[in-house]
Amino acid sequence: MITASGAISANRLEALEAFDESKVGVKGLVDGGATTIPFFFRQTNRSVNPSPRHLSVPVVDLSLPRDVAVSAILSAARQWGFFQLLNYALPIPLVRRALSAVRSFHELPAADRSRFYTRKTESGVSYFSNIDLFLSSAASWRDTLQIKTSPTPPNPERIPAVCREELLEWDAAATELARMVMGILAEGMGVEKERLEMMTCLEGRVIVGHYYPPCPEPEATAGVVQHTDPAVLTLLLQDEIGGLQIRKEGDDGEFCWVDVNPAPGAIVVNVGDLLQMISNDEYKSVEHRVLANSHEDARVSIAMFFNPSKSEDSDIYGPLQELPHILLLPHSQAISISTVASFSKSNLFVSHLRDKRIRQRNSQPSDGFEPPSKLCDLRRQYYLATH
Repeated sequence: MITASGAISANRLEALEAFDESKVGVKGLVDGGATTIPFFFRQTNRSVNPSPRHLSVPVVDLSLPRDVAVSAILSAARQWGFFQLLNYALPIPLVRRALSAVRSFHELPAADRSRFYTRKTESGVSYFSNIDLFLSSAASWRDTLQIKTSPTPPNPERIPAVCREELLEWDAAATELARMVMGILAEGMGVEKERLEMMTCLEGRVIVGHYYPPCPEPEATAGVVQHTDPAVLTLLLQDEIGGLQIRKEGDDGEFCWVDVNPAPGAIVVNVGDLLQMISNDEYKSVEHRVLANSHEDARVSIAMFFNPSKSEDSDIYGPLQELPHILLLPHSQAISISTVASFSKSNLFVSHLRDKRIRQRNSQPSDGFEPPSKLCDLRRQYYLATH
């Protein structure tokens, strides 16, 4: 267990190290015939209530007249922070090949995929189970292949051959789709459509291929715990199994978890923390999670995160100065991406934005959400760092 001081107990540390040193991830546990989950995967205070049937994440058909599709995208980004795109002018076989390639990597023989297992991401290619394994209170039931494709791409030979061509192809295609979406979102803010691209928001790219093996106790753990994305924009491919949910306020004012049901051929788009700030709270970065896989087959997804290529502490970003109806408070004028990422790991950044609305018409907190009290010290650090 993790003690009140944040230290890991000896028994837990020993178990985590043994799991990590096996280099075969959650897939290795399942292949070994696990009928229960190890104790360090068990999560407490989980809510897995049925998703309300009357709420569904918007699906936008890009074959509709442009003004109709643009209006739907902007409405979804403002009200939901998530939407699914159909008829996006990319070949459906390309999407299927990418998902199939990620599955093929994770289903390689253990000895083959373990060669790529590492927690060091400097090389640009890494395979691991739970990047925060030694930091989180409980692990999640998934394995991950991560490839940083830009601004400094890895040597292609370092990318597993079984998925190399497909993921590099997806990187190029997804970047063009993200360029189109960012252009629409910029127009929705009343600025030139190239504004986000000029801020290099297409140039920091990471592909994350998640693999969610069948879980023997899906009610006791998660595929991904609730979080927001410390990014500008995320594009997500998911197979037909599903499990992705977003936190949404219902008609009764209560918050619930809404399924992002896979639409055949659809690409999921979601607003990241940095875009919420850049847009001066126009677009919403919302909490989401993935349920542990209760199906017989493994679930596969590919998230592609877009960020500015400049990520040093000296590279600061804030609400666009040309936005209308803006009330810039001293503490919210600028922040570095590294700070955004740091606080987003604890869900503090979006919580801060919720509490301190910087758009004048939204000057009061909209949902009363507060981060857990144990995060108050970090919250104070964030406050001091941005005042």
